[in-house]
Amino acid sequence: MLDSSNFRRAVKLTTPVFFGYIAVGIPFGLMAVNAGFPWWLAVLMSLLIYSGSGQYIGIALFSSGIVNNSTFWASLLTFVGIEFVIGLRHIFYSLSLIETYRGTGRWKIPLIFTITDETFALVSSCNIPSDADRGAYLGIISIFDYSYWVFGTFLGAILGNFIPDGYLNGVDFALTALFVVLMINQIRSSKKIIPSLVGALTTAFATALSYIKIGGHAILPGQHIILTGLCLGIVVMVFLSKKNKGNGGKV
Repeated sequence: MLDSSNFRRAVKLTTPVFFGYIAVGIPFGLMAVNAGFPWWLAVLMSLLIYSGSGQYIGIALFSSGIVNNSTFWASLLTFVGIEFVIGLRHIFYSLSLIETYRGTGRWKIPLIFTITDETFALVSSCNIPSDADRGAYLGIISIFDYSYWVFGTFLGAILGNFIPDGYLNGVDFALTALFVVLMINQIRSSKKIIPSLVGALTTAFATALSYIKIGGHAILPGQHIILTGLCLGIVVMVFLSKKNKGNGGKV
């Protein structure tokens, strides 16, 4: 395990995620309860699914009747298919964390389960103390992020019957602000701005494609913006990496 100083250091890294997950987890709990689901189901979703966007969309699917109006197996396939596409980016996260998670022992399974956008940003850029257990250090970061999301959901679900509708409108922007903070910290830590710049530009390009219409239809459907931006970013970074290696440098 970790000594007290390394434990506190790991927990301190998760502070920005705490505020972001509480701010976004509460609205999810509220949304689930207001949609007619029991409070414990919202918490159970956060415990087992642990996907902010996936859970929000899951509640929306059931509330809109898209899933409920189908047979059981059709509903299940629809739900699983949509959630799979939403979470597809985690495949790329996992591939890039193979070396980071190598040798983490018994922590490896919890580390794999608790990968999220924010946790990925932390574990991929943090400096692990030389005297700290690698698996435990990364595990503490991941588990605390996980607990923040579950706790935020719990608060929202319990308070769902007491907070008026519309009171927390716009609070979900906290997740966007959280991404910006994590990106800034990552740039400061790695001293590299190119990956973040590539990500911003490829996402902007994918977003622009969703607004361009040909024959009344968008070139890129809105639901594919994240996946397209991610794939384009990876292609560009691979190209830049190979080109830079040929010049003896690093991106």
